[in-house]
Amino acid sequence: MLILGISGSPRKENKSGVNKLVNTVLESTGLDYEMVSLRKKNIAGCIACLGCVKDNVCKVEDDLQPIREKIVAADAYVIGAPNYYSTLNAATHAFLERWFQFRHQEGDLLWGKLGVAVGVGGTTGQFPADDIEQFFLYNFIETVAKVSGQGAASCYSCGHGETCKVGIPHFLHGEGVKISEEIIPDVTKQPEVMQAAVEAGKKLGERLRDGHDRAQVTQKMQAIMMEKFEGAV
Repeated sequence: MLILGISGSPRKENKSGVNKLVNTVLESTGLDYEMVSLRKKNIAGCIACLGCVKDNVCKVEDDLQPIREKIVAADAYVIGAPNYYSTLNAATHAFLERWFQFRHQEGDLLWGKLGVAVGVGGTTGQFPADDIEQFFLYNFIETVAKVSGQGAASCYSCGHGETCKVGIPHFLHGEGVKISEEIIPDVTKQPEVMQAAVEAGKKLGERLRDGHDRAQVTQKMQAIMMEKFEGAV
């Protein structure tokens, strides 16, 4: 039983709230897992070349190629991303765009699997977590939990965070803010967020150990997708 963890954060592991939360979820499953960081990886977005139509294998040659088999082999996913402009950062979005390769001719390589979506942002991680859930849905993967936390916006370390009137420190703490370790957000200082990550991992582990029925999950997710499209007409 293998769970694939993906951290889409460009920050070093010890500085990344995304990395901390994804790892916490993975560790809490009690099952085998592998963690992959997208940091410094060269992964382009989908270029709509349709080279993957015949065999469901993307033909773009970059750092996604060695990860592809890990995606296919995994029973579940824990994917985390930072909040950039109230959406996913580009690296995580590009990574998930390329999952288009699995969809052709009713390709069911990912159907019925399970996932946990993780988001971290300077104010909230809700937006990237929601976006990851949408990518899961399009691949008929059930999101069993979402975890959202507040991390340290770059404004805290850019050198101008105490004087910039449009920076996160000013918005959150007001004029005259003095940046110190005590006020810099860190998911590990948010007990409710860390507990949510632990509970998400436990829930994912339980679902997998119970031998979840991928066909049943697929039908459920397809029904949700159909309802989504019918509502858009």
